[in-house]
Amino acid sequence: MKEKTVRQCPFRLPALALTPPSPGATIKASMLARKFHSLIVCLALVAAAAAFAEEVAEFAEMRRALADAIEQGVNRVRQRSGGPAIDPRVIAAMAKVPRHEFAPPQLRPYAYLDRPLPVGPDATISQPSLVAVMTDLLRIERGQKVLEVGVGGGYQTAILAEMTTDVSSVEFHAKVAEAAKKTLDRLGYGAVRVNVADGYYGWRPGAPYDAILVRMAIPDVTPALLEQLKPGGRLIAPIGPASSLQQLVLFQKGADGRVTETPIMEVLFRALPGGTRL
Repeated sequence: MKEKTVRQCPFRLPALALTPPSPGATIKASMLARKFHSLIVCLALVAAAAAFAEEVAEFAEMRRALADAIEQGVNRVRQRSGGPAIDPRVIAAMAKVPRHEFAPPQLRPYAYLDRPLPVGPDATISQPSLVAVMTDLLRIERGQKVLEVGVGGGYQTAILAEMTTDVSSVEFHAKVAEAAKKTLDRLGYGAVRVNVADGYYGWRPGAPYDAILVRMAIPDVTPALLEQLKPGGRLIAPIGPASSLQQLVLFQKGADGRVTETPIMEVLFRALPGGTRL
């Protein structure tokens, strides 16, 4: 048998350098990696800040547009009926308070529509135009003492706090009260007192009040609630069953203690939670 001839390849591949990099090169690579990571983080923060600023500006513009629309709408109605123009202080409060901060994240794009928004199984933030009208009818002066019955998400509470520094709220559900208080504190309304009790009977520890706002439907106004109203004070409440339209009624207590009632308009609110209503 013939032996096979094994030919060698005329080309030789260079040997690979397997020696480890120098300590200096390793440090430089690590520093470059850290700088690159820091640059990426900075760019992300800048983009997030720009998006946040754009969102804040957009919400502010929407808020001003809503406040203007409410002012024009209310004043048109009152001109026809011969009533006074809405208090500019109320409109200023509507244009200032960030309603979207009281709404769940998924509902924030709808915060400046003139409609109520749910903020949980036991709480809502009321329709902005009704918030403005009810606040205006109370004619709140700076320094007066105000009671809100039913804190909900806390939006109406913040509007009241823009009108005066002495605001108390009473809420039946402890979790609702706690959530609203956290939001109010975060937004700079920490002076507001949120109490847990059946608001149908008011909040005696803080009485008497210059104004009382009931922001959920009740069958009537209890004597206990009226007793907590100062002479010359005003109380606004939606009166009637929750199963149908209610009548928004303004109660005014005279200097002699006598109470007069003025129906304002038909409204639709959820029922005020609490015990048996006699």
